[in-house]
Amino acid sequence: MAAALLANTLYSVGFVLEKRALTALPQISIREPVRLLGLVLRSPLWIGGSLSLAAGFGAQLAVYRTLPIAAAQGIFVSGLVLLVLLSARLLGEETTGRERYALGAILLALLMVVLSLKEDGSGADHVSRSAPYQLILLVCVPSLAAGVWLYGSAERRTRHRHRMPTTGVEYGVAVGLLYGVSSLAIKGVSNYLSSSYLSSSGFGGAILELLRSPYPYLLLFTGAFGLVMSQAALQRCRASLIVPVCTTVTCLYTAVLGTLSFGESLPSDPLRLALRLAGTVLAVAVLLSMPKHDPAPQPPIGAKELTPP
Repeated sequence: MAAALLANTLYSVGFVLEKRALTALPQISIREPVRLLGLVLRSPLWIGGSLSLAAGFGAQLAVYRTLPIAAAQGIFVSGLVLLVLLSARLLGEETTGRERYALGAILLALLMVVLSLKEDGSGADHVSRSAPYQLILLVCVPSLAAGVWLYGSAERRTRHRHRMPTTGVEYGVAVGLLYGVSSLAIKGVSNYLSSSYLSSSGFGGAILELLRSPYPYLLLFTGAFGLVMSQAALQRCRASLIVPVCTTVTCLYTAVLGTLSFGESLPSDPLRLALRLAGTVLAVAVLLSMPKHDPAPQPPIGAKELTPP
């Protein structure tokens, strides 16, 4: 639990620092990844944010070694509160009433998941240590393709001159799919670094087995594409909205498909099972109801409307 809260803090701080750095940079685009990397790597503030995210990745590894994948994702959602507070304080971003209600509903979904973690008479939830590679690839490859396609579609629509300003929901869903795959890969890597696996295979044997698995290569792909896609989206949209959407998609993806892929059992107690499923359904409903466009800017008070002669 402490590692999950630490990961939340590091991730929230990292995203806010990167957003702060990106607002001071020229316009970046996924069509020019080399230029994008060159710009961000010259920003000390952006590098600080990236280091914070990397430290959050390390804390996330520790979480996956001790908690079931669905339970861990429920706790990670709590970082949305800190993110919104930091965005308002350091970035000057304001959320609408509808968005605040959505955030409150997400927190309620988190509470349901956390309450489902309480042990009953059957003992604690099972933490799986392995998954068939074929199943992991069957789940991850189409998800990566869908994420890249959705991001490209959002890019094409935003280039229309008269289109309303986007809130970033589509970008958040696309990047969330990539980070969902990344979370499954992190879960797989954490299994090879568990104490039981290291004691039976040794450190060298565990590293060799890890390199034979798809997990490090999924991490490389999602890391490279996720970096470029997320930075371009983060520069254009509010961090207080795009990051919660991305986080919600990542958590739902990892909790549902991760639980199935790694064969982790759901709670046996009917009440705990209902809480976990209801929390998931509520989070999906909130995601679908979020506004897709920002309201059009209002003219200044006292400005006269221009009419043709």
